[in-house]
Amino acid sequence: MGDVRTGVAVSDPGRVIASPLQVVPSGELASFLRRLVDEQDVREVVVGVPRTLGGEVGFQAQKILATLDALKRDFPGLLFVEWDERLTTRIAAGSRSRRGSRKRKPVRVDHLAAARMLQEYLEAGRNT
Repeated sequence: MGDVRTGVAVSDPGRVIASPLQVVPSGELASFLRRLVDEQDVREVVVGVPRTLGGEVGFQAQKILATLDALKRDFPGLLFVEWDERLTTRIAAGSRSRRGSRKRKPVRVDHLAAARMLQEYLEAGRNT
């Protein structure tokens, strides 16, 4: 089945700039989030839901929403926000490949996609 991982990004205290943090194995996501909540006083978590180009909830999005339901039960004090993350991983991978040599080993870009998605969320909040 493959190694399922989740990209994690954080914002600065002023909620202006999103920064990639790391890629976490999905099975370790709850414990990682617990440490992050304790260490950085996290109060809100933006969760990317990969909808189809038509805006529907596909197979992958259903898996993410099931994980989100479990996280909501485990972290009742956190605000979880669903965010449409269509194409963020592809865009992050494309921007990374344009910057470097083609001879480099492939690198996971999930945390870069998470930062891009979080940045979109932060900017949308400032524009409303």
